[in-house]
Amino acid sequence: MAIIALFISKAADYLVEKQEVLFFKALHMNMKGGEAKMLRAMETNRIKYKFYTVALLLAMVVAAGTLFLWKVEKLSIVDSFYSVCATITTLGYVHKSFSSKLGRVFAIFWIIMSTILMAQFLMCLAELYTERRQKMLAKWVLNRRITTMDLEAADLDGDRQVGAAEFVLYKLKELGKISQEEISSFLEEFDRLDVDQSGTLSAYDLTLAQTHQ
Repeated sequence: MAIIALFISKAADYLVEKQEVLFFKALHMNMKGGEAKMLRAMETNRIKYKFYTVALLLAMVVAAGTLFLWKVEKLSIVDSFYSVCATITTLGYVHKSFSSKLGRVFAIFWIIMSTILMAQFLMCLAELYTERRQKMLAKWVLNRRITTMDLEAADLDGDRQVGAAEFVLYKLKELGKISQEEISSFLEEFDRLDVDQSGTLSAYDLTLAQTHQ
């Protein structure tokens, strides 16, 4: 069951990605600029459209399960929907739901697929919330006023002047995109490659650095 579930999970991921592209194209059929612009816009809103796609697929699976229980297993529409919700949320399997042989064959595939889609839906919901929080943080970082304390923190080389590169690195640190340890590691690598201590890197520096190694 674990191997089957893993295979179906990968298949569901592939299906979601394909449906995501189709869903985006359907919403932006009249977008000007060609496919390249469309792909860039899709990448920008990738998490949002993935959430919409998974939600749509989950709604289709829920509807399919409800209709099957209503038409084949002869449950009421309310009991059918209740049984579907109880099953896909893993709260419990309602034994009277799939009592016929056909129903149990259907349940083997439907339960695995619906449970995986529910897990993906919750994961996409968490990703969407995290992305929204990151955008709010980015907006706050970009719009707030710079103080003298910020300049002191951004001054990596201690020369009491902040260049464009230092300013960008400081902003990236505030956004949580890079850590001080990573910056220090990059600077150490730069110093190691800058053999002539000119403060810049050239092909000559790389040749010397490779010779010393």
